[in-house]
Amino acid sequence: INTDGNGRGFFNAGGSHSLQAMVQEVASSVTDPQTNVSVKERRIAAQMVRGGDDQFTLYALGSGSDYTPFIQHAGIASLNIGFGGENAGGEYHTIYDTYPHNKRFKDPEFAYGIALANTAGRIVLRMANADVLPFEFQQWHSTVSTYLKEVMDLTENMRKSVEKHNKLVAKNAFELAADPTKAFAKPVKKAPVPYLDFSPLQNSLSSLKTSIAAFANISMEKLSKRQQQDLNMKLIKMEQALTDSRGLPRRSWYKHQIYAPGFYTGYGVKTLPGVREAIEQENWEEVQQQIFVLSETLNQFNDHIKGMNQIGDSK
Repeated sequence: INTDGNGRGFFNAGGSHSLQAMVQEVASSVTDPQTNVSVKERRIAAQMVRGGDDQFTLYALGSGSDYTPFIQHAGIASLNIGFGGENAGGEYHTIYDTYPHNKRFKDPEFAYGIALANTAGRIVLRMANADVLPFEFQQWHSTVSTYLKEVMDLTENMRKSVEKHNKLVAKNAFELAADPTKAFAKPVKKAPVPYLDFSPLQNSLSSLKTSIAAFANISMEKLSKRQQQDLNMKLIKMEQALTDSRGLPRRSWYKHQIYAPGFYTGYGVKTLPGVREAIEQENWEEVQQQIFVLSETLNQFNDHIKGMNQIGDSK
């Protein structure tokens, strides 16, 4: 559980989406010090005012703080939490990052320091005191399915863009629309975007949906202490099942196949990074390779879910 900068304002949380349901519960139980509603309710209100939806979700983690080696390299489920949005910034990593600055400009009453401690503390206690660790995979599945739709839509949009460009080139439209008195470099046709086979990922997620639904139906409170312990031993390793020991192309240290900082975007996250970045770079052979790597990873994750289901079904 990581936290970095903190200030006055709205609750923000990113991390492993298997922890999303637990964070939603905790955020519902912590009171915002300025409005006396839950920090979850206030966060959702701010989203809706800005044109967002009415759901509180975790953002995907890229890099830029101490959670990076845990989730990106070791495959340990991680969270990054904090408050902010109603305070000035710019002091981070400077000599102005001081107690007087915080007192004058960021959180004069230190109310959101208390709110952060309440939130992080409840997450710690929720994890430490649970008979079965509070991982939930249906929201995880929904999130990853959204990521797959994004990369499929990205491919289709690129295909349409290339087709449009090539039609304009064929009709000499760029040259005819250019100012004849100025230098002009005539565009050339682009290579067409091939039709890619995403079915391995679709099949993997379809099978996972069935396994995850079975896991959600396990009555955890009815399990024996031994069954609960066996489940916990598997649950703590679930995030590792989303890594590949070979790592991502050209950066083997980053092993997580669902989240990674972008190769060209610094801290900014790329979801399904092996597949997404190969598409963005128009490396179509690598796209198909990474589809199979990701499919193998999802199947590995599914095997772990099925193993937990067997524990839940045993008498």
